[in-house]
Amino acid sequence: MPDVAGKTGPLALVADDDPVNRLLAREAIELAGAAVVEAESGAQTLEAFARLRPDIVLLDVVMPDMDGFATCAELRRLPYGERVPVLIMTGLDDLESITRAYDVGATDFTVKPFIPLILSHRIRYMLRASRAMEALRESEANLAHAQRLARLGNWQLEIPTSALTVSEEGRRILGLPQTAPVTIETLAHAVHVEDQEFVTQSLQATLTDKAPLAINLRVPTPDGTERIVHMQAEVVCGAAGTPERMFGTVQDVTDRKRAEEQIHRLAYYDGLTNLPNRRLFRDRLLQALASAQRRQSTLAILLLNLDRLKRINDTLGHSVGDQVLRGVAERLMVYVRRSDSVARHAPDGAAAVSRLGGDEFTVLLTDLESVQDAAKVARRLLKSLAKPFKVEGHEVFVTASIGLSLFPADGTDAESLLKNADAAMNHAKEQGRNVYRFYSQEMNADAAQRLTLESKLRRALDRGEFELHYQPQVDLRRWNIVGVEALIRWRHPELGTIPPAKFIPLAEETGLIHAIGEWAIRTACAQHRAWLAAGFPPIRMAVNLSSLQFEEQDLCKKIAQALRDTSMDPRYLELELTEGIVMRDAGTTIAALQRLKQLGLRLAIDDFGTGYSSLSYLKRFPIDTVKIDRAFVRDLAENSDDAAIVTAIIAMAHSLKLRALAEGVETRQQLAFLQQQGCDEFQGYLVSKPVPAEDLAQLLRGFRSPDTREVSVPAGLG
Repeated sequence: MPDVAGKTGPLALVADDDPVNRLLAREAIELAGAAVVEAESGAQTLEAFARLRPDIVLLDVVMPDMDGFATCAELRRLPYGERVPVLIMTGLDDLESITRAYDVGATDFTVKPFIPLILSHRIRYMLRASRAMEALRESEANLAHAQRLARLGNWQLEIPTSALTVSEEGRRILGLPQTAPVTIETLAHAVHVEDQEFVTQSLQATLTDKAPLAINLRVPTPDGTERIVHMQAEVVCGAAGTPERMFGTVQDVTDRKRAEEQIHRLAYYDGLTNLPNRRLFRDRLLQALASAQRRQSTLAILLLNLDRLKRINDTLGHSVGDQVLRGVAERLMVYVRRSDSVARHAPDGAAAVSRLGGDEFTVLLTDLESVQDAAKVARRLLKSLAKPFKVEGHEVFVTASIGLSLFPADGTDAESLLKNADAAMNHAKEQGRNVYRFYSQEMNADAAQRLTLESKLRRALDRGEFELHYQPQVDLRRWNIVGVEALIRWRHPELGTIPPAKFIPLAEETGLIHAIGEWAIRTACAQHRAWLAAGFPPIRMAVNLSSLQFEEQDLCKKIAQALRDTSMDPRYLELELTEGIVMRDAGTTIAALQRLKQLGLRLAIDDFGTGYSSLSYLKRFPIDTVKIDRAFVRDLAENSDDAAIVTAIIAMAHSLKLRALAEGVETRQQLAFLQQQGCDEFQGYLVSKPVPAEDLAQLLRGFRSPDTREVSVPAGLG
């Protein structure tokens, strides 16, 4: 039996034990444009079919070892065998043979003897039909594959008979058996029990209204989860307008829905606390405002800012800080839910509490019966935060400052209400923190003024608007100037002189204090060098250090560089720190102070007595001078308590081998008392107010020691 190599057209396999019949069949097949392979028996036929996979098979019924019927039956069991067209050739023309041919899987039959031309047309038709069927099968396979990829199935309902057919993928999506018959009731019961009535009603409405259907439904899965399925359907009517069929699709959109939910969560919820974020809060606020306007009701915004969260992050780490934020969010949610006047008409109860970002949270209160309801909630929230948070073995205490704004009293739009709540919150911080405050018009004016001042402050250093004034420090025993305190002044070309009490807190708040403080140290050192060059004896130069400067990691490096650049002897530079700075974390402070002392400079505690100094820590601090706050000096002559405090501070300083310097000395009586108690130095308006460098130089030239130990103030001073 010949092989067929490199065939490009259709291939026919002719099986007949009669060579004449094979020859006639070959002629007919070649007329149809196909190549031919021959076989003489059933066994040869099966072997050639398995090897060559012909496009059509012609089988004679009568063959040795296996007749055509048996061969056809075996051929249909082979791979690919169920698809190929088989033509049975028989000389038998009885009905039983024809029926048997079809029973064993023959595509068609023909009787012998046959006319080659007619057989040729018949073969051509069978090949064309086979190609069409193959194309149809391939198209169906591609469609099924595409539906599997798209997780899309289809179904069809014959309305008059209620016959329902569901595709293979449709059955898989709905969890239906692949072979069992399906009815509308079966389909409805495949979905979640809570959606069954909805599905039935939707299909009925589609049939009645003849309108397209598009719904989402839930389908339980064997593992206990749920699949989200999108169902669509359309009704096809006959010529009379009577519904005949309903075509539909089902698509598994679970992954898409989950992705949409995730995108929505990322867009509208805070990833750390799972609270609504600023965007969702604003949407909810707009809805609540629209509702409040219609109902003519009152709503409130509580803007809550955690006090000193940065310190927790810096000392215990951001992971602890994040856990604290989560704990705060949980407490706020619990206490807001306990408030019977909170979010009663909010579109989404969970949106009552939101995290705007960082350490800021908001609470939206709607349909308030009175303003005091908002105050009541604010008090509850502050109380809820009073209990410590236990995180990673640490007991962390958190307080908050809360600002409240009301609709419609404090604004009728979201922007105004948020801005005014922020102003009230900043006012609460200024009032000492851990309190709540309502908004007032004065706060808004102050906030606007602060914003203007901040804008001008950012340009002041570059424009050279800062200058240092110097206040002399006098030795009480020798009556000579032994030092000066450098005090910064801001002279704005339009606003005039702006006091430090007004711009220093703003500089600290905005972070500008770092650049301003470094400028002050460098300028003071350079001025000290200039006085030496002018022939004045070396005196101590005292410069104030802010808390933010003290916390800088490279503070020592900056000061050392300033000393080198100005060639100043570090022995004459004194840094002044307040009690509040040195007592924040005594252990850390001692190490920082020792690093500064290693540079060779001096250290002083400013405003001593107004904070919470501990003697046990003070004796460990490498301090050179204690400055007695002016608040105790002012009423020395009239207030015995102040006199006792000043006496005690001087005695304590001397016992620790420290110098005592009194600030704010303005009268001879104050000076006499300080001299009697053995105070070492003083400064104040009795000698001079802070003056520019050139005026201080004149004062140095004119200051002379008296001949007597009695108190004597130079003429023209005091």
